[in-house]
Amino acid sequence: MLTNTRKVLFLCTGNSCRSQMAEGLLRHFSKERLEACSAGLTPKVQVHPLAIKVMEEIGIDISNGKPKGVGTYLGKEAISFIITVCSKAEESCPRIWPGLSEKNRLYWPFADPAEAEGTEEEKMAVFRQVRDQLRDKIIDWLISGEV
Repeated sequence: MLTNTRKVLFLCTGNSCRSQMAEGLLRHFSKERLEACSAGLTPKVQVHPLAIKVMEEIGIDISNGKPKGVGTYLGKEAISFIITVCSKAEESCPRIWPGLSEKNRLYWPFADPAEAEGTEEEKMAVFRQVRDQLRDKIIDWLISGEV
């Protein structure tokens, strides 16, 4: 764990795809300026294998990630930013977070790649699309000066 670093918490429902990819991307692109973490409202058992695979394609390893519940952080960790990446989590996430101002609570909805249907390659295309959208949004946020 980094010290004296602002912590960014990515939230989604299962903490197996979008928030795990976002955590890996922010860790990669922030160059330790920020500490990335993620959680879900109803965490899955493991990180989705296709999320791991599409992140490996761009040189980011999230294979050691473990889905965690929001209770892992709520009231236990100082969080500088909460970024919700799905509508279900936005609707159900605690509206008040100790020490967090409303301006540091962001909502970036992305489609759930775990719901993709078709062949493995068709599913991979959806995972890649969401990964790339997350990457672009995170890079834009980092260079915006809002961080």
